[in-house]
Amino acid sequence: MESIIQYRFKNLALLNQAMTHVSSGVVNNERLEFLGDRILGLVIAELLLEKFPHENEGDIGKRYASLVQSETLALIGNRLNLKKYLHAVGTEINDSIIGDATEALIAAIYLDGGYTVSAEFIKKYWNPLIKLSDMPPQDSKTKLQEMSQAKGLGLPIYRNISREGPDHNPIFQVEVSVKKFGKFVGRGTSKKNAEQEAATQLLQKVKSKSDA
Repeated sequence: MESIIQYRFKNLALLNQAMTHVSSGVVNNERLEFLGDRILGLVIAELLLEKFPHENEGDIGKRYASLVQSETLALIGNRLNLKKYLHAVGTEINDSIIGDATEALIAAIYLDGGYTVSAEFIKKYWNPLIKLSDMPPQDSKTKLQEMSQAKGLGLPIYRNISREGPDHNPIFQVEVSVKKFGKFVGRGTSKKNAEQEAATQLLQKVKSKSDA
């Protein structure tokens, strides 16, 4: 794995811990995940302020949220093929677990090599994502709200349906409804992610109708 991430650990125990899910019942990556989340946030904030010196806080915030969301973490983790190296017991290794492991890996690199090394790792994999869009991203919930208000349909209504799975790997279901377009259900590892998924499905339905 060190050849993939192009970093050689002085303390391999940190790498092993980063790749160990809580289900294994041993020293796991939860604490590293917590630390990695903070390191990633700091580095991404620095990058965005440097690359977009004239953008306001709101637009920077949209870019930031897009770059640190669970989907982006899973995208990076899958590119690194972390699933191959993760240790879990009785648990399917899904994108949520892969995203958490990505944060844990960042923390492991930080503890082993310092801030500069971990920042370079983040820049290597996140810079291409920053360059993909000249305009700040807009999340599906915001798009849906703007669309529904523009059509005079009022605000979308979100309703929590269920929460399933163990505490360390929950799955939420949320329903969204907009007048004239019906109801759609989204699933995600957090209520926020489930709401985004539901909004995305409704927007896709609206788009398919307009394209027909």
